[in-house]
Amino acid sequence: MEIPSKYNALSVEKKWYDYWMDNEFFHSKPDDREPYTIVIPPPNVTGILHMGHMLNNTIQDVLIRRARLLGKNACWVPGTDHASIATEAKVVAKLKEDGIDKNDLTRDEFLKHAWDWTHEYGGVILEQLKKLGCSCDWRRTKFTMDEDMSEAVISVFIDLYNKGLIYRGYRMVNWDPEAKTTLSDEEVEYVEKQGLLYYLQYKIEGSDETLTIATTRPETIFGDTAICINPNDERFEHLKGKKAIVPICGRVIPIIEDEYVDIEFGTGCLKVTPAHDENDKVLGDKHDLEVIDIFNEDASLNSFGLHYEGKDRFAVRIAIAKELEEIGQLVKTENYINKVGTSERTKAVIEPRLSDQWFLKMTDLAKPALEAVLQTGEVKLFPKKFENTYRHWMENIRDWNISRQLYWGQQIPAYYYGDGKNDFVVANNLDEAYSQINEKGISISKEDIRQDKDALDTWFSSWLWPMSVFDGIRNPENEEIKYYYPTNDLVTGPDILFFWVARMIVAGYEYKNERPFENVYLTGLVRDKQRRKMSKSLGNSPDALKLIEQYGADGVRVGLLLSSAAGNDLLFDEELCDQGKKFANKIWNAFRLIKGWDVDEAIAQPTSSKIALEWFESKFQKTLLEIEDHFSKYRLSDALMATYKLIWDDFCGWTLEMIKPAYQQPIDKKTLDGVISIFEDLLKILHPFMPFLTEEIWQYIEEREPEEALIISRWPEKTDVNEGIIAEFDFAAEVISGIRNIRKQKNIPFKEKIECLFINNEQSKDTFNAVIIKLGNLSQFDGVDKAVDGALTFRAKSNEYFIPMAGSIDVEAELKKLTEELSYTEGFLKSVQKKLSNERFVNNAPEQVVASERKKEADAKAKIETIKTSLSSLSN
Repeated sequence: MEIPSKYNALSVEKKWYDYWMDNEFFHSKPDDREPYTIVIPPPNVTGILHMGHMLNNTIQDVLIRRARLLGKNACWVPGTDHASIATEAKVVAKLKEDGIDKNDLTRDEFLKHAWDWTHEYGGVILEQLKKLGCSCDWRRTKFTMDEDMSEAVISVFIDLYNKGLIYRGYRMVNWDPEAKTTLSDEEVEYVEKQGLLYYLQYKIEGSDETLTIATTRPETIFGDTAICINPNDERFEHLKGKKAIVPICGRVIPIIEDEYVDIEFGTGCLKVTPAHDENDKVLGDKHDLEVIDIFNEDASLNSFGLHYEGKDRFAVRIAIAKELEEIGQLVKTENYINKVGTSERTKAVIEPRLSDQWFLKMTDLAKPALEAVLQTGEVKLFPKKFENTYRHWMENIRDWNISRQLYWGQQIPAYYYGDGKNDFVVANNLDEAYSQINEKGISISKEDIRQDKDALDTWFSSWLWPMSVFDGIRNPENEEIKYYYPTNDLVTGPDILFFWVARMIVAGYEYKNERPFENVYLTGLVRDKQRRKMSKSLGNSPDALKLIEQYGADGVRVGLLLSSAAGNDLLFDEELCDQGKKFANKIWNAFRLIKGWDVDEAIAQPTSSKIALEWFESKFQKTLLEIEDHFSKYRLSDALMATYKLIWDDFCGWTLEMIKPAYQQPIDKKTLDGVISIFEDLLKILHPFMPFLTEEIWQYIEEREPEEALIISRWPEKTDVNEGIIAEFDFAAEVISGIRNIRKQKNIPFKEKIECLFINNEQSKDTFNAVIIKLGNLSQFDGVDKAVDGALTFRAKSNEYFIPMAGSIDVEAELKKLTEELSYTEGFLKSVQKKLSNERFVNNAPEQVVASERKKEADAKAKIETIKTSLSSLSN
């Protein structure tokens, strides 16, 4: 086959992805091999490929491809998450464009639109992952709203309810006024914002007295039902037992006492609004206060807001401050920075709100998951630093608010038959609910039974993911769950360590009495060069597909991985992808060079080629051990860098040079076979990182049957490492560099042979002499007993090397140049020694700085000795 002169990533990528798919290399079935399983962190069905997805899925693909090469039965399960809040928002926006109001639709009508939207857009991100080279078992693709997945979710809800772990409670919750739903505590981000502290004046009933209260939310005065003072605060002793009048609305409220009030904050008085603050609710319950909810579900004010009814809370904040000022009850305002709860999804400011919701008790459920990570080590986090975060969350876990006021999602399986708070049953369907109600002796028609309108939190679906994708909830003893579970590795971001990872561990121990995975690799966030998180709003996130088009999928994968150590943020720079593309071209050109050599079976293998291949085999084996150690510690960036250096420096930079035949001369067959065997091993260890390029070259080396494809070949076997030959080469490389430097300095063409003599103070072996002669283009390379007159010199460790230059150089000019260089180096040495003789510097400077200066001193001394030897040789 004729090899193209340039590597065309786009045509190659489609060709080999189709080939892998056609031959079902990604598909896994249970067999007698060791399973290796990864479940994809299901991206939102609303999503498109961004840099975070690119990094996360590249890492997973590296792990899964390596597992295949190791002979394991690799299974990577893909899928998407229905993303209740995000998807419902997208569907509502689409309906609005079409002139349809969600509120005018029944639940079933809305769900039809949601499914239409999902079928049109839902698979986009999975198709994009294919462009990246992700080798998922696409036949196993799951969606959290698939019928079997939903059945599993409902089954778990019923089970936990029957165990007494799920309950319905009237509690203060986080309300997202934009999505018009509750959120769990973990879905609220606390963002530092600049605001104002408003000092409001309340009149004391029946007197001319007033008291001043500081608040960041003056609009909530309409919900005030008490003023609270600290009983130990002498300033307010005279107010005990009295009542205050709320500004504007004129409501008379009691002044209560509680040590909860911080005497030092603000004015030392606290307005109590039980409907709109969790701590105020606790105070309200303790002192039996009235609860007044002043907000509509979109956070506009309701009728309690009087003339502000229907207006947005933030607009009211501005207007009410102005009105209070006009009536003389706004004392002052101060700039104030505080942390404001915002919705992780919509970024709307959260309103605390009292509401009937469904909760899951987490304290006892969390215990096995806490032990698995922090005590037994059954589940390991990489990097380990995240264990502290995990501990904090799990030891302070709160009951999980699992209900959402949305249509899109699994509908809560609670069925109401009366008006009482507990007039409901929990059942799989209406028929089961009807039977349960009848068993209670209650006579009711099916038409009068009402199912709870709320949907379950999306995370309540995805926390079952490692089990439900193998049908392990509905059919806990099926062949697949027994074979593939527990899975091996999970790759995800630390931002969902609690949302998803911890909850999956909880579910795993509850339903399988076993961990869901062994290792959790936590990637960093992808940031731009200014360390900003990449986002659409900032416009700093490149188009992932355009990057692939420009640099090739392999180039982008390398670019991402070269700087993405586990748990550390990646500072993305497009130049990294260009570096990956150049690496692909380097390998392609190396392959073309090898395939371009003519072979002559009659030629004996040169000594230089024989030793070169022996050296590289040991170098390869040493690097292989290093790579496997990196993989075991999930240092994928380091594993790739070790592979990169082995190929770029050791193979392309040295090995090919050592074995390359003379210009227009053939190569011997033994060397060619050896270098191709080496090249195939390099393709194997590079394949997880650069799958397309490696498969293309693998198939060009020789025609192969599908069962011989690189993707399912075997990882190189480990053999002994000859450390001696590696050390000897390192020394020889230093000698070759010395010879080449002199050639460069003196403009001696490489085609012109030169002599090199040496004093072997190191007792170095002659193993690589043939290589030194070839790469230095030497006519002679012999040891001598004493310095050679009239020669240029250099050192390798304590060995002295002499290149006789008689007739080749202008001696006078060379003497002048060396003299000037000696003078400069001696001056430099004095300046370094002056610094090192300063005790203050040596005692106070960082250790590495002092070490650097000592190295400069040693290098300068060695250079001076070499220059003096050269001057002496030229002078004689």
